[in-house]
Amino acid sequence: MTVIVRDFRPADAEGWVRVRRAALPYMITTPEQVAFDLAAAPAGRRFRLLVAEEDGEIIGTAQVGLAHDSPEPGQAFCNPYTHPERTGRGAGSLLLRTAEEYLALAGATEVHAWVLDTPGDRAFAARHGYTPGRPAHFLHLDLAGGGLPPRQEPPAGVELRTAADFADDPRPLFEADAETTADEPSDTPALLDDYEEWLAGTWRDPGLDRDLTSVVVADGEVVAFSAARTDGVDRYWSGMTGTRRAHRGRGFAKLAKNDSLHRARAAGYTDAYTGNDAANAPMLAVNRWFGYEICATEVRHVRRFG
Repeated sequence: MTVIVRDFRPADAEGWVRVRRAALPYMITTPEQVAFDLAAAPAGRRFRLLVAEEDGEIIGTAQVGLAHDSPEPGQAFCNPYTHPERTGRGAGSLLLRTAEEYLALAGATEVHAWVLDTPGDRAFAARHGYTPGRPAHFLHLDLAGGGLPPRQEPPAGVELRTAADFADDPRPLFEADAETTADEPSDTPALLDDYEEWLAGTWRDPGLDRDLTSVVVADGEVVAFSAARTDGVDRYWSGMTGTRRAHRGRGFAKLAKNDSLHRARAAGYTDAYTGNDAANAPMLAVNRWFGYEICATEVRHVRRFG
């Protein structure tokens, strides 16, 4: 049996999702999301989706591209995953080699990859020349269990809205997202400075649930938000929870996230997931307050070319 690696085709969407859900069940993955990510990627990202195929069956996937929004040039990413029942066939190595060759030609000097914190996954990364960096946690909350803290009433002068309320003019959400993203711990920090690109890739993302994305407004200004992503069935993901710099330390992130989680539970979602940089102590404390528990850990790895 021979494993080949090729570019993703529209007909691969269901197979892609099957592999990703098996290898990384903590993330929200849908066929619509896969197709959108590829179609909406800006040209500067040089984005590719690769699949590893064995006898007509997709057994591995990889997202590959340049971190075009990083202020440091030459940063790239590759995140390969193999179906847990199809490891040991060389799919992961072939995906990685194909991705690295492509990225080197695209001008990459460093390739970053998330690696699950298991002995086998870390050994695979080491064999291919990747060195470990910062860890991050996946966290899970059982929404069906009913253990959420009660809803909070916003203080005087503060109100809770949803992203849907900004449908006519989402720019205030873009400005809040740009400021909080710039402060997020990362090996490849992002600089969001293109509103049209944000509209195309974030605001119009089919996974973004605007009705469940809660927004805190103080004196008419967006000061905090908690973005919700869903699979439309039962799984909810906190895409980003952030507060603008001038308003931090007032509990607005917790207020937004609590409202969003209550909305999600009322809408029938049963499992909430989120991700946290292991060094982001304030957000980890917020998530512990909600009852989230760590369910897996990934470690950011890097390989430098040249």
